[in-house]
Amino acid sequence: MKPDAVTTPAALQAAGARDPWWIILIKAVGIFVFLMVCVLMMIMADRKVMGRMQQRHGPNRMGPWGLLQSLFDGVKLSLKEDVIPRNVDRLVYIAAPMIAAVPAFIGFSVIPLGPEVSMFGVETRLQLTDLPVAALVVLGTAAIGVYGIVLGGWASQSPYALLGGLRASAQVISYEIAMGLSFVAVFMLAGTLTTSGIVAAQQELWFAVLLLPSFLIYLVTMVGETNRLPFDLAEGEGEIVGGFMTEYGSMKFTMFFLAEYVNMVTVAAVSVTFFLGGWYAPPPVTMVWEGANAGWWPLLWWLLKFLAVMFLFIWLRGSLPRIRYDQLMQLGWKILIPVQLVWITAVAAVRLMVNEEAPVGATVAVGAAFALVTVGALAAWARSVKRRRAAEAAERAAEMRALADDPARGGFPVPPLRAAHYGSSVPAEPPLHTAPAPAGSPAKREEVTGA
Repeated sequence: MKPDAVTTPAALQAAGARDPWWIILIKAVGIFVFLMVCVLMMIMADRKVMGRMQQRHGPNRMGPWGLLQSLFDGVKLSLKEDVIPRNVDRLVYIAAPMIAAVPAFIGFSVIPLGPEVSMFGVETRLQLTDLPVAALVVLGTAAIGVYGIVLGGWASQSPYALLGGLRASAQVISYEIAMGLSFVAVFMLAGTLTTSGIVAAQQELWFAVLLLPSFLIYLVTMVGETNRLPFDLAEGEGEIVGGFMTEYGSMKFTMFFLAEYVNMVTVAAVSVTFFLGGWYAPPPVTMVWEGANAGWWPLLWWLLKFLAVMFLFIWLRGSLPRIRYDQLMQLGWKILIPVQLVWITAVAAVRLMVNEEAPVGATVAVGAAFALVTVGALAAWARSVKRRRAAEAAERAAEMRALADDPARGGFPVPPLRAAHYGSSVPAEPPLHTAPAPAGSPAKREEVTGA
């Protein structure tokens, strides 16, 4: 499969190199406005869509259908008193929110939104910039954003904030490894690290189909990377309160909140670029419409794919419960990373045999061998999990039997055996140190109540 001459990476980079400064400025401002509007709309959609999922209304007071609720929330936060705790490291405390937010904006600059179009009489690409290593820019900006989280927790001089920062940093780092490994298979098939070249390589078939395991793992890692439910472990009302943001308020809290949602927009745009064909129209559309990938129409296809991925964030948040931290780390280190390593090895082997023009039967045999090894490993893992759960169930059953024989086992506090049954009419027990009632006298019954 050879991409068109107009959409080759060299041609696209050459087209972007001749942009005048004012076109570059328009693109930069347009991206900034797009990200800010996406943040406002995503917060509102979070509340409205989840409200419908939970049989309730979302915001419906501010503006038509509640569309201005997010804007008024931002204004409220910006007008709040900016309180800085006494013992914080002021320089790092103030810089941490900006360190978390700025890289998220930079990562979006290499995302291609469409082909060459005419903008005010100038032929230009719908992309701010492209680099020979543009894909690594995305990973680099995601890694730099972790510093804002860690420094925000450390500078607050609070145990809750420090634990939240350590938690979030460990989570983001572990899921960044799996995310980077999911890109390796994309690089091998595309043969380039430029985002425009990766999109051009999907002109006939999306990588989400060819590299389905990488795409599914990326969807999991992008949720973990952005600290969204069910991986929202950087905060916890019963453990570390607001996590690394516990001591922040006003505009500084807004910056952390903004960084989280801009990161969501960026990772969703990366998923569209790397796996969903970028700005190319879906195959059914191109079959009936030859001009679907020309002009400004590709921007519409990109936006529809982007909105579908953003809806996935809301769907997961409204459907899945919050998991434990040990489960989160086990998923990242013991499942996602090993599966990615095996998958990348298989893709590399098949890619090498195809490049060397090996017989089709040999290539199929290598792929089948990797599939059998993967199935066997998954079966062994399922058996080990089943045995561990059976052992845990037997241990719990033995503990329950021991508790049934001795209620005070392990020092568990039990009420005294002679305590009154509050709320029911039962004969009151006789006092322990009084004489017994005379023989023949009727038994005295008293109402025992909570009073």
